Amino acid sequence: MEEHKRAGFVHLRVKSAYSLLEGAIRSEDLPELARKAGMPAVAVTDANNLFGVYDISDKLAKAGIQPIVGCLLSVELGGRGMRTATPARSSLTTVTPPGCDVNLGSNIKVNQNCLNITDSDLQGRGQAQNETYVAVDPRNSRNIVTGYNDYRRGDSTCGISYSTNGGAAWADATMPNGFVRGTAFGGTPREYFQASGDPSVAWDTRGNAYYTCLEFKRGTGVTEDPDQSSAFYLYRSTGTNGASWNFTGRPVAEHNDVAGAGNFLLDKPLMAVDDSTTSPFRDRIYVAYTAFADDGTAYIYEAHSADYGEHFSAPVLVSTNSSLCPRPASATHPLGTCDNNQFAQPFTAPDGTLYVVFDNYNSARSGAADNHSQVLLARSADGGASFSAPVKVGDFYDLPDCATYQGGADAGSACVPEKGATAASIFRAANYPYGAVDPRHPGTVAVTYGSYINRNSTEANGCVPAGVNPATLQNLYTGVKTPHACHNAIVLSVSSNGGGSFTGTSQDVRSLPVAESTAAQRSTDQYFHGMAFNSSGKLVVGAYDRSYGTDETTGFSDISVLTSANLKSFNKSQRVTTASMPPATEFDGTFFGDYAQLAVAGKTAHPVWSDTRPQDLFLCPGTGTPGNPPQVCTGAGVNFSPANDQDIYTAAVSVP
Repeated sequence: MEEHKRAGFVHLRVKSAYSLLEGAIRSEDLPELARKAGMPAVAVTDANNLFGVYDISDKLAKAGIQPIVGCLLSVELGGRGMRTATPARSSLTTVTPPGCDVNLGSNIKVNQNCLNITDSDLQGRGQAQNETYVAVDPRNSRNIVTGYNDYRRGDSTCGISYSTNGGAAWADATMPNGFVRGTAFGGTPREYFQASGDPSVAWDTRGNAYYTCLEFKRGTGVTEDPDQSSAFYLYRSTGTNGASWNFTGRPVAEHNDVAGAGNFLLDKPLMAVDDSTTSPFRDRIYVAYTAFADDGTAYIYEAHSADYGEHFSAPVLVSTNSSLCPRPASATHPLGTCDNNQFAQPFTAPDGTLYVVFDNYNSARSGAADNHSQVLLARSADGGASFSAPVKVGDFYDLPDCATYQGGADAGSACVPEKGATAASIFRAANYPYGAVDPRHPGTVAVTYGSYINRNSTEANGCVPAGVNPATLQNLYTGVKTPHACHNAIVLSVSSNGGGSFTGTSQDVRSLPVAESTAAQRSTDQYFHGMAFNSSGKLVVGAYDRSYGTDETTGFSDISVLTSANLKSFNKSQRVTTASMPPATEFDGTFFGDYAQLAVAGKTAHPVWSDTRPQDLFLCPGTGTPGNPPQVCTGAGVNFSPANDQDIYTAAVSVP
């Protein structure tokens, strides 16, 4: 736009970042560009959508520039491009498939595959990537690996991409997890798993990368095979920076359910590698996880390897008995009353101390309306061989029941409802914890976690806990759909004595610091977060954020990175996404992964997220038939239109 300098010129065909693959101008940048060009007005004519109308018009008007609203519509005559009855979805237009490696401004695409054209009733299968984890080589910050659920083969597998130039460009690798040795599954030579996911990645101090992967069978509800075995395997990239991985995967924990009882599941195997060169447990690998057992318990366990992942210890109980857990979930609770847990994350201190932080649902409650849970932490000083009794990190309130507030959608799950009358945001979501140790002060331990009740979302502004839905066991609140009442926030609880106690041990969650630094963030949802310290002791949090434009009322989201220098407040927030992401539509809108993580190297943060800006495509009805060559169309999602894909993106964000 710099070439238009004469006063009075009005550009009548501007495409913003809301035009995928065609425009890159962000709404917040447009007023200044128009002002510099001497334009009294400007027309924004995005392609095939009006998503940015309110956001862009509001910013232009506030800058004294007349907004002109337009839209470029792709129209195909002759009836093609129209999708018909269920299960096909109504199409918007016939399109040319985009390229495989499509960056969105400064947002870099990580997975390098092209979009598969999936049958409309299986949207997401064969297509989606979600649930991200990322790690940077401590010896060379240009080497980065990221793991994610990868559905491009049909069902999910453990996807992997790697970068050797600091995240500016990426390549995909293939995890060799087609089969494992069948020793634990009846002594057969091989066990072929049907699906895998729940990735985590880490590096040791000698240039090796590691990947933990949950692998499982689906059973007779989905296939003819009754086997419902589940297991965790570790894969090592030995000096190739993520380009290749060992075969077969080394077992961390395995459960034999070849008979198909379906009453036991190993879940969420998150990993840490002790990357301190002065630690007595240097390069030891720790994996923490939940075992959902047939007696109704869900205990947290840890297993460790002292030989670079070649062999792992027997499981070690982490969630031991405690008076903090007066409401056991099972009748027998054979290993203690802290028997209902999930989302365990291990992390280490420079002196070799191992911490495991996790959500616990056995906390005392004051009455029927009280629906809070708690975050607990256990320590090991002997390399994971044993753990202290858990300490309380803080209370938290989980996200609200999806079915109650989103028109019956995704029953049995919590989600992040948008405000107002629509019900587009229906993917399952939970508030999980992450922990890290300040590298400058090893006795300082920070834990972040989500909470629907927090210092900016309380009874005072209309957000009131209202017990649980007995049909779904998910939390209820008044104020869920009311603007400026309830919202989720990322809470910070800190220990100054090496995890012996935390600020949240005795403080109400309503008084703890939150990762919100703008007025808009203090009344809008932040969820699915990651966190890490940088080398100078600044805490960095990355999260999905609905504080921009109309995100909070439409169910759109962005990614923000926030920093705290004092562990008492967050004084800097940076918008990372170049435009807002629409509500996820794949898997009928109900699955968008369960977590995300970021990594920090020096003064650069690397958030990695699943992005829904790429549109999904379908075979156009009436094509792919004799005399009618196949064509692809956009289409409508069950919960939002147009339907979108889930791809992995990242950005290099400066840490101030």
